[in-house]
Amino acid sequence: MATNEERSRWVVHGERLIYDNRWIRLGLVDVEIPDGERFEHHAVHLDRAAIAVVVDNQQRVLMMWRHRFLFDRWGWELPGGLVDAGEDPMATAAREVEEETGYRVKEIEHLVTYQPMAGMVDSEHNLYLARGAELVKEPSGEIEADLIEWVPMKDIPDMIARGDIWTSGTLVGLYAARDRLNAERG
Repeated sequence: MATNEERSRWVVHGERLIYDNRWIRLGLVDVEIPDGERFEHHAVHLDRAAIAVVVDNQQRVLMMWRHRFLFDRWGWELPGGLVDAGEDPMATAAREVEEETGYRVKEIEHLVTYQPMAGMVDSEHNLYLARGAELVKEPSGEIEADLIEWVPMKDIPDMIARGDIWTSGTLVGLYAARDRLNAERG
């Protein structure tokens, strides 16, 4: 007898690449749904991302005030970026913190890995909790943020409610870090 998972599993017969560059790969996937219907489904493949929630001993989070052109919208975000080929996502998160903010993390641990849009987009996000950081240089590379600030964790819920924090990696990271830190405090 088939399990529920077996009865609802889609079968992939192959994928045809439509577009491919350094940032995005778009494919058409030949799929068959459980009732036997077969059709092509779009699939977007993006490189993995690594994001860090950096907290200090004063219960503040290191955040960046950024403009996102696609939405013409500003918001507070956590430092992070794309994982280079062959790079460990934890190393990426630490590297991105230093490049984007000038801070070097002291301790870092995995929080959660998730897919922000599991229906058509493959974009694995790896989130990490970093405890403590030391300012070692000015941010390098392209301008990532207008402001870099240590934001009190107690201010985060109001910032989310106002819409000042709105991107998925930042939201998931902040909630996961809050829950981990609360659990450790008992």
